Amino acid sequence: MKLDPDELKRTSEHTLAHYEARAESFQKGTSSHDVSQNYAALLSHLLGTAPFSLLDLGCGPGRDLRYFASLGHQVQGLDGCARFCEIARQDSGCQVFHQDFLELALDPGRYDGIFANASLFHVPSQELGRVLGQLRESLKQSGVLFCSNPHGQNQEGWSSGRYSCFYDLTTWRRHLEAAEFVELLHYYRPEGRPRHQQPWLASVWRRH
Repeated sequence: MKLDPDELKRTSEHTLAHYEARAESFQKGTSSHDVSQNYAALLSHLLGTAPFSLLDLGCGPGRDLRYFASLGHQVQGLDGCARFCEIARQDSGCQVFHQDFLELALDPGRYDGIFANASLFHVPSQELGRVLGQLRESLKQSGVLFCSNPHGQNQEGWSSGRYSCFYDLTTWRRHLEAAEFVELLHYYRPEGRPRHQQPWLASVWRRH
């Protein structure tokens, strides 16, 4: 069922309100998560010579910003949650844009890589192609997009106070390929567990 403009607006407003109300607890709960596999998946596919220009899309309170900056990369963050942006700026010292995913304003050809860790699954499916197109245009030629999202059987709707989409691999591929990305890699996380204990689907894509 297609969402009308008011319903689309509510998907962002309510999802962001959920994070605003839990910003500090979210920071504490995720600060020690090991996402080194995801860092390596992005960085190992970048072309050229470091330091790279990176965007952390849905940067949250800044854990991943801090990591990429520690390596000397030129990294910027973006999040729709105002409190996350404040914490991320203080914690990482990086520039952080306060933007709703449904109203992105990104410079074209700006980034070597985009790190979208646990963020794009909040974009309603009817808007995903448009958002992916904007991300593609913000990448340099042959730039790389990393994504990690909870997967499922293409369910979509409200989940624990947030609007969420749970794609299977086939559907996720279809969306990315339609946006003119070429798949480089995919895997399920956490690594080392049986598939039924791996709720996350990670993938790496190059701008075509």
